[in-house]
Amino acid sequence: MHKNSMGIIAKGAKCNVSDCDNDGFRSLNTKKIEESGIRVSSSGKKAALCKEHYKEWKKETKEDRSLDRARFDIY
Repeated sequence: MHKNSMGIIAKGAKCNVSDCDNDGFRSLNTKKIEESGIRVSSSGKKAALCKEHYKEWKKETKEDRSLDRARFDIY
């Protein structure tokens, strides 16, 4: 990671999933997280997920993400 990179994770954001106090691991688009069924308490464009919730999000969206990749591979 770059020294001058100051995203929400670098600033020490906590996981935005309800009832979770873990440190943020990845930040994602809030709408994408909510579409997967994970409830987040963030009103901004980005929400932070801890490592456990990020893994859960990846499992929930695996099929959708592979379809998106396949769509881009065609062109």
